[in-house]
Order: sequence, then structure tokens, then C-alpha cells
Amino acid sequence: MAWICVFLVLAVLAVFGQTAHFQFLGYDDSSYVFDNARVTAGLSLRNVAWALTHVECSLYHPLTIISLMLDYQLHGLNAGAFHLTNVLIHAATAILLFLILRTMTGALWPSAFVAAVFAIHPLRAESVAWVAERKDVLAAFFFMLAIGAYVRFVRKPDSAGRYLMVALFFLLALLSKPTAVTLPFVLLLLDYWPLGRMKGMQNAKCKMQNAKCAEQGVPSLPFWGLVKEKIPLAAMAAVLCVVTYFAAGNAVVSVESVSLPARIGNVLVSYLVYLRQMVWPAGLAVFYPYPENSYPPWEIALAFLLLAGISGGFLACWRRCPWLLAGWLWYLGMLVPVIGIVKIGAFAHADRYTYLPQIGLYVLLTWAVADWGARWKLGRAWLGGLMIGAMGALMVCAGIQTSYWKDDETLWRRALACASGNYIACNNLGNVLVKQGKLEEAIAHFQKALEILPGYPEARSNLAKARYNLGNALFKQGRLEEALAQYRASLAIEPANAEALNNLGNALATKGDDDAAIAQYQKALALQPGYSDALFDLGHVLLKQGKLDEALLQFHKLVEIKPHDAETQNDLGKALLQKGDFDGAMACFDQAAALTSDPVANWCKLGDGFLQKENWEVAISCYQRALKINPRHADACASLGLAFFKKGEAREAVDSWRRALAIYPDQVSVLNNLAWLLATTTDTSLRDGPKAVALAKQASQLSGAGNPVILHTLAVAYAAEGSYGLAADTARRALELAVEQKKDALAATLQKEITLYEANTPPRPAVQ
Repeated sequence: MAWICVFLVLAVLAVFGQTAHFQFLGYDDSSYVFDNARVTAGLSLRNVAWALTHVECSLYHPLTIISLMLDYQLHGLNAGAFHLTNVLIHAATAILLFLILRTMTGALWPSAFVAAVFAIHPLRAESVAWVAERKDVLAAFFFMLAIGAYVRFVRKPDSAGRYLMVALFFLLALLSKPTAVTLPFVLLLLDYWPLGRMKGMQNAKCKMQNAKCAEQGVPSLPFWGLVKEKIPLAAMAAVLCVVTYFAAGNAVVSVESVSLPARIGNVLVSYLVYLRQMVWPAGLAVFYPYPENSYPPWEIALAFLLLAGISGGFLACWRRCPWLLAGWLWYLGMLVPVIGIVKIGAFAHADRYTYLPQIGLYVLLTWAVADWGARWKLGRAWLGGLMIGAMGALMVCAGIQTSYWKDDETLWRRALACASGNYIACNNLGNVLVKQGKLEEAIAHFQKALEILPGYPEARSNLAKARYNLGNALFKQGRLEEALAQYRASLAIEPANAEALNNLGNALATKGDDDAAIAQYQKALALQPGYSDALFDLGHVLLKQGKLDEALLQFHKLVEIKPHDAETQNDLGKALLQKGDFDGAMACFDQAAALTSDPVANWCKLGDGFLQKENWEVAISCYQRALKINPRHADACASLGLAFFKKGEAREAVDSWRRALAIYPDQVSVLNNLAWLLATTTDTSLRDGPKAVALAKQASQLSGAGNPVILHTLAVAYAAEGSYGLAADTARRALELAVEQKKDALAATLQKEITLYEANTPPRPAVQ
């Protein structure tokens, strides 16, 4: 059996090992992992307590959240590590399935084949390759442990300790994903077959009853006795059902949006869709839209008749072929929590919902083929060839299906190709394209989503999202009026959307209507007092209006919410600086630098910002702080020299630039700037024409002698040492390049200077 377990692991890695190179997805992975402040705070007793007492992502699944915290603690935001954890848990579940089936039935090859199909079926891709579906694989792992513990319990049903182990693993499964509530029902099915514990329903093929249970004197029980045995487990499931319903909140679709008859129709058709996908797993997508006008009556009636016919046929064989009824009821029963009677979300069905339910179908088909082969005396070679062929085809298909999950764009383009009317795919692909800067294509997808959505009353929230996303794309294009119209349309559908209110405020601020923008930011903060984007944006608009105390209040709140965020500390520092609190600002910048992995880079980035704003004094202080940490940081030396030069402190600029060149001699911009200063300074103790010529020549040589700005410097340097002929010739070459490169201002300056050089007159050039 050990080598079968090894084979299962290798098969799983062959199909899903590619996910180690996959990215996080924007779809749910953001809220589960990289934008989840609790998860990215890592594993701690405080965060574990929070997970156990809070609902996250409209589900109560604390163990899943804790497992993600542990992944972050070990690997940071390494997406491949998160994916690999899913893969390993899935492989462990497949092994448990094999061992449990082997123990219960005594059948080696059928058990191995069922576990292999479960492990590598293309429908597993969604649960395994999607980090946000950690809850699926984790719940299944504990679900299998609970079944394994139950198999031990039935050998000694008076053992309270063994029963508690079943309850413990069941609880862990429930805390991973509430859909594990079907365990009591599944255990009852196992009592029928293959355990054979159900009085009056035993048969010769219930291996566990005839062999192990009978040997140990385990009596069979009447049906109600077995039900009574499951009552504590059923009570646990009932509690989790109630918690799950209330945790879902607004995610539960009302009967007004989707009627009960429409739901029942979708249930019946979905059962058949999952059957078809098991046999022919083509056209799989991350999202399948709910039918716009429900399914036609004939299709619903046909689905009902087929399901009823299959159920009746299997029921007729309950004694002769018990695996048929047991496997079929496993499939029907395990889908009940997710089949859509209580509808959560706008999808008709989902691949991930087949994760555990389809095991029942694999069992009934495998045992049916094995029984049929025995009846017709087919050899092991024939059955083995059938198994190998099926597994090979499934592995190829599963590998291809898994590859679609490598990134957001691939996933949503695949979804659009597989499911018509896919407004979720249009919306999410549009968001991906916005991030890539492909705004026109993004807008087209948002508009397509808006064309589709009016036909889906249950997707009102998605209609609001599509308008919001379209507004964002239009805003990035600078089409303010159109963006404002979309934000307002989104808010008309969902007035309590803080993000839409905030972005409406941003559009109004860009338009120049600061007072109206402030009103929107305040509405967003009334809905979400800790909304950091709104605090940041409100603070900056207040700064622009000169309301420094009010602005500082927002930035202080922002720091309270994100005390360990360097950018937040920097923003507070900039606000304090605007008020004139230099020491307070530098203290914030110090704190920000301490929070970053590269404090020198943080100081340099700040300095660059202040340099652009012509705040020379603060820029100089920032670069000096950087050099205090790393005195040999060439870029900081170069930038410090430029800040001194702009401020008019030539000697300090020369010293800084010489330090920069001592660290890294081939800095073209520093060579050029120092040459210019030495050639043009009015400080005769610093002026050095020959040195300026040498530096400018070196800069020109390093730049390929094709930079008109550097040639301009060289011309000025020649003039500074009195070489007017060389200055004129160099300036003419610079002029040709400036004209060719359409640098009109430089060309005009050079024309004037050439005239002076020809008259042996030194120019008085402006600062470059």
C-alpha cells in the first residue's frame, strides 16, 4: 500500500505542482491573504483569538484563516508557498481516502482508483489551485480524518474516547468550511455500506461487517439506533448551519431576486451538470452565471425525470449492489448545503462544490465496473488498462485546466470563452486590464458587463460594481464627467459603498470642487471610520485648502490605524512640514525609515520629492540622514550635491559631488553637473576651467558623445579656460543635436553663445 500512497502524491504533484509558480489572484485571494491585515500580521495568540471570534469574507471558518496566517508567518507573501500548501493538503486527503476505503471494503485496486480519480480530476483545479479555496482542501482533510476515526469507533462503539475523536475532527472540518455539515449523513450511509452496521440491511458484500466487526462482536443496530448515535454530531452541524447563515449576511440572495421555483430548477439541472462535468470535464470556468430567465420547463422536467430514474434504479439494487445506492446518496446528499436552495452569490454552480460530493460517484462507478468485470470474467489486464487510460486522460486534462489559474488575465479570459453572459468575467478582466494600463479594452469589458447585468436581478450588487469599475477606468483616462456619472449611478444602486464614495470624492477634487469632494470623503468615513484611503484623500484636500489642523487630524487617525506603515508615517511628516513643524516632520520620517527594509532608499525618495518641490532645506536634511546611515551611498551624495547647488551653496555642492565620484567615478550626471559648476561659478576659489573641461570630456565619452546637454557643458568649460575656438566648434555640434532632438530652448541658448564665442567673449550661462 505504501507505493500506492507514493503514486498518489506524485500524481498530485504532476498535475498541481505547477501552481508553485502561480500568482495570487485578485479574485478573493486579496481579501483572504494579501489585503487582509490580520493574515499579514502573521500567527499570534491575539490573531488566533480574533479568527475564532470573527466572521471573515462572509464565512465563519477560523481554522482556514489561521492556516493562512501560518503560511504568511513561514513564507511571507510568497504565493507559490501558499499554493504548495494547498497541493500538499490535497495529496494527504487523497491518501486518507485510499486508506479509509481500503480499510472499510478490503478492496485494494478499487480503493486506489477512486483515490486517484479524486486526486487528479480536472474539477479539483478550482479547489487546489486557488489559494482562497484553502477552506475546501482543509475541510476535506479533517472530514477524511473524521471518517477514519469513525471506522475505528465502530470496532468499539462503546468507547467514548473514540467517539470524541470523531467529534473533534468533525469540529475541525466545520471550522475549516461549514459545508462539512453533511458528515453525520455520510456516516449513516457508511453504516449501510460498506460497514454493514444497519440491521436488516446487511449483505454478503459488506466486508467490514462480515470480517472485522463480526470478529470483534460488534452488533448491528436498527436504523434509528444509528441515527441516535449521530445526534451529537448533527447538533454540532445544526449550530454551524445557523452561524453560517447569519455570517453570510448580504451574500444570501433573497427570494424576491431569485424565486423558489427558479432555485429548484437550477438545483435539478446543476445535479446533471456536475454529472456531465465528471464524465466530460470540458469548458470549466471559475464562474457560471445564473440563468437569466431560469431554465426552460422542459429542461427542468427532463432533469427531474433523469435524477428520479437513476435514484429509482439504484434503490432497486440496494441489496445486490449496495455501493450504487450508497455512492449516489453520498453525491446527492453532500451537495445539499451548496446546491442553491439557500442561495449565496450569483453563480449557478461551481466546480469547487464537487470536491467531496463526487467521491460517491467515483465509488459507485468503480465498484460497478469491478463487479461487472467479475461477472463477465474480464482479466485484470483489461481492467488495469481501463484504469490507466482513464487516469492518463484525466491527468492531461487536469494539468491544462490548472494552467488557467496561473494569473488573473488567463483565468478571466478562459471564463469568457467558456460561459456566455459572464458579467463577472467581464468585470474582473476589466479590472486586470486597468492595472495593465489597457484602458480602452477595459472600458469595453465593463460596458459589456453593463449590457448583460440588467437581465440578472439577483446581481444588483454586481451591477453597482461594474458601474464603479467603469468609473475608475474613465477617471484614469481623464474623462471626469463620464466617471462622475458612473460613480453616481453605482451609488444610486448601493449608497453605502465607501469605495465608490471615496472615488467620487477623488473625481470631484480633480475637477476642482474640493468642498463637494470633502463631503463624499466624510460620507465614506461615516460608513467605515477606519477607511485609510478616505482619511488619506481627505487629509490631502484639507491640506490643499490650507486647513492644516483638520488635515493633521486625518493623518494622525491614519497613523493610529496603520502604525507600522512607512508611507503613512511619511504622509504625516509631510503634513507637519507644511504646518512648519520641521522637528515633528523629521521625527515621522525617522519612524518611516525605521519601518522599511531599506531606510536609505526611503530617505532618498523623500529627498527627491522635496527636491522637485524646490524645498531645498528639507531635501538636504533627507539626503544627509541617508548618508548618516550609509556614507558610501553614491546616489545620495549625488542628490545632496544637486540640492546644495539648487540652493546656491556651491562649495557644499562641489564637496558632495566629489564624494559621489570617489565612490562611483562614472556617474555621467554628476560629472556633467560638477563640470558646469566649476566652469560657471562666480566663486573664483572654486572656478577651474581645465578641470571642468576634463570632467565634461569624461561625461561626453561615457554618454557616447551624442548628448547636446553635455556638449553644451563642454563648450562652456572650453570658454572658461579661454579656448573659444574649441568652445564654438563644440557648441555647433551641440546645436545640431539639439535641433535634431527638438530641444528648442537649448538650441536658442546655443545660438546666442556661439556668437559670443566667435567674439572671444565668455558667456554668462544660466543654471542648467
